[in-house]
Amino acid sequence: MPKFIVERNIPGAEKLTAEELCGISKKSNAVVDGLGVPYVWHHTYAAGDKLYCVHEADSADAIYRHAKEGGFPADLVAEIKSTFGPETANAAT
Repeated sequence: MPKFIVERNIPGAEKLTAEELCGISKKSNAVVDGLGVPYVWHHTYAAGDKLYCVHEADSADAIYRHAKEGGFPADLVAEIKSTFGPETANAAT
């Protein structure tokens, strides 16, 4: 299944409390369970006024459906084509 990065503009995202994050997570999990399609939410980063989420789904349409049914914004949905980090510098060419 393709992986996607989802950018959500949420003012004050970095200041969400543990209780608020718990509620958001419960809502997201419930929506995922009700979609009836293969779907995995991996994790989310809160930075400034944005949330950056990593999800797996068959298509971007499933990501937008999750957002709509959960009442979450999905301002950008982009398929992740590659992942790299410091260790990539040591990869054989």
